[in-house]
Amino acid sequence: AMNHVVTQRTGPLVLDAGHGGEDGGAVSITGVPESRINLSIVLSLRDVLGLYGVDPILLREEDISLHTGDANTLREKKRSDLKNRTLMSIDQITYPGSRYHGTHVFYAPTEGSQALADHVQNSIKTALQPDNERAVKQIPDTVYIMNHITCPGILIECGFLTNPAEEAMLQDPDYQRKLSAVIAAAWLTAEG
Repeated sequence: AMNHVVTQRTGPLVLDAGHGGEDGGAVSITGVPESRINLSIVLSLRDVLGLYGVDPILLREEDISLHTGDANTLREKKRSDLKNRTLMSIDQITYPGSRYHGTHVFYAPTEGSQALADHVQNSIKTALQPDNERAVKQIPDTVYIMNHITCPGILIECGFLTNPAEEAMLQDPDYQRKLSAVIAAAWLTAEG
């Protein structure tokens, strides 16, 4: 387990709130688009990191798509949007049925990504979700962003929008702040 504090991090921290604009992602069981929840968590994470003097780059700060102007169809916009994103992505999971719950961290196939994912997953288990037994996984090669970066990168699936209790928590500002604080602390204390 990694538990020492590293004060000097290399390179900027980039936070990506998954989806946005016309691409709302999944819709929660109460009708809230995933993109809005993702953005709330990322904005909270930025605020927490700011307390430690870390000023992350946010790929989006409002509910917009990041496509370029020449993209017209939704498919073109989605492809363009993906090419314009990089690094630590925040998402939600939808899966048929409501029995699934818990944050799940995935890592890019780049050096340092798996160790960072392990540290974040373990931190969330210890601080917030003691019954979360999920093991980190490498991101599928179908996920464009994480397979086109050269730096360490992780994807944090914060929870299941098909689980009523978890969906309610993910929309609760207090829980969003707690989750953000744990993710920030994990990043600040990770090796590298």
